[in-house]
Amino acid sequence: MAISAVCILDLRGRLLLARDYRGDVPLAPAAEAFARALAGEGSGAGGSDPSSTGGGNNLTSSGLALPVGAAVDAGESGSLPPILHRDGVSYASVRHADVLLLAVARGNANAASALLFLHRLAAVFEHFFGALEEESLRDNFVVAYELLDECMDHGYPQFTEGAILSEFIKTDAHRLASALAQGGLAGLVAAGAVVAGATAAGSGLLPSQVPRGPPAAVTNAVSWRSDGLKYKKNEVFLDVVERVNLIVSSSGAPVRSEVCGALKMRAYLSGMPECRLGLNDRVLFEAQGRGGAAGAGAGRGRAGGGASGASQQQRAVDLEDVKFHQCVRLARFDADRTISFVPPDGAFDLMTYRLSQHVRPLITVECRVNRVGRSRTEYLVKAKSQFKERSSAQGVEISLPLLRDATSPAVRASSGTATHVPERDALVWKIKSFPGGKELLLRAKFSLPSVEADDEVASSSSTSTNTASASSRMPPIRVSFEIPYFTVSGIQVRYLKVIEKSGYQALPWVRYVTTAGEYEIRL
Repeated sequence: MAISAVCILDLRGRLLLARDYRGDVPLAPAAEAFARALAGEGSGAGGSDPSSTGGGNNLTSSGLALPVGAAVDAGESGSLPPILHRDGVSYASVRHADVLLLAVARGNANAASALLFLHRLAAVFEHFFGALEEESLRDNFVVAYELLDECMDHGYPQFTEGAILSEFIKTDAHRLASALAQGGLAGLVAAGAVVAGATAAGSGLLPSQVPRGPPAAVTNAVSWRSDGLKYKKNEVFLDVVERVNLIVSSSGAPVRSEVCGALKMRAYLSGMPECRLGLNDRVLFEAQGRGGAAGAGAGRGRAGGGASGASQQQRAVDLEDVKFHQCVRLARFDADRTISFVPPDGAFDLMTYRLSQHVRPLITVECRVNRVGRSRTEYLVKAKSQFKERSSAQGVEISLPLLRDATSPAVRASSGTATHVPERDALVWKIKSFPGGKELLLRAKFSLPSVEADDEVASSSSTSTNTASASSRMPPIRVSFEIPYFTVSGIQVRYLKVIEKSGYQALPWVRYVTTAGEYEIRL
């Protein structure tokens, strides 16, 4: 079922802009009803089931009695569901920064389709405005309405690729100062603010003489890539990035471990090429009658038509929660586990995945806190890397929580530098390079205010008890790092082929990186 209208509201339920596509839902009453339902959910009133179709009477309860301006901020309580159905009208909402994107439909619409469209619409606004906020919308009402007209037609989603929309929406978009500082001139080009001038300069025509018809990609089956792209050097770069989320208990046992990976690609290829990518997928290996051997493969280098330098005995991985870019042919992947696609031009995320497997801590941190007298505290910290010696962690940062109001630091580290950060009540130990299989030490001494020291000493008669009680109140140790040419899961790119009808030779490059996500060690 089609979407009747799209509205954008602030967090208090006030309507910023709206586009009515079908006219079968009164727009103003629908937006007001949603704002009042938002107020009722945020204030805890109207505790009815929002998914029931007979919830129209609930809108006349205490939630309707509130004026729209009195609505509380959405998301503070987190109680408002993304899908509501009231009086035969479906509401699908997505929060982004300080605005709410709302899709309104008559009857029981496709909720997944509506939510996906709202997320894509937010990405398009970010592409043009730099950031999707209330301020950027107020500065770009004309462009925002143009985008709403192009992204959806009569309630059916059409084009949600920002790069393609930039080719035929030539209205200059005002970008926020923060977005300009981050994106610079490249951000302006991506937003289409200087595309018209650049196209005119390249063709020798005045801006008024440049054809304004829609690009061919709009009418092609491949809507995410334009025709006629040419590069002197055809290259494709693939980064396999894995983020390790790990929580370690005070006894050293992992409490939670998870690996979230992404295949990030940058394609600079001429024409309309087809790329084929193969991974060491366990499902594929079992279908071919060969199991996965132990030993994780990682590194960097070119990935040609055959195996990417890996041994025949590869470790197979079980990919979970796989999500592909829309360019991937899902039928081909289901048939033979080959990732076949026509890539967009430039950077994009080809695939994301998750592995809920036991992960051995890559970097362990042991911290001992000793009290010396009533006003001195000593820290002994041992950091050990538990990956192979041939790898090295870069940009390691260990944040050690300190007792409140610790002053006068005296720090000695066997490697790197340590800095006291009073506003965070932490000692930040930065190590530029941490090779595998190594152990580093840090000793630190701090002074404590005498009043606080007396209170803590009086609360217990032994130093060990003081240390335990202090540790139980302290936040965990947080670690961040990056290990290039290394993957935790052992995922490998077996091959990456580029096929184009002109027959040119492309250079595919593959790189592996492991980073720390939510990496915490409890004291």
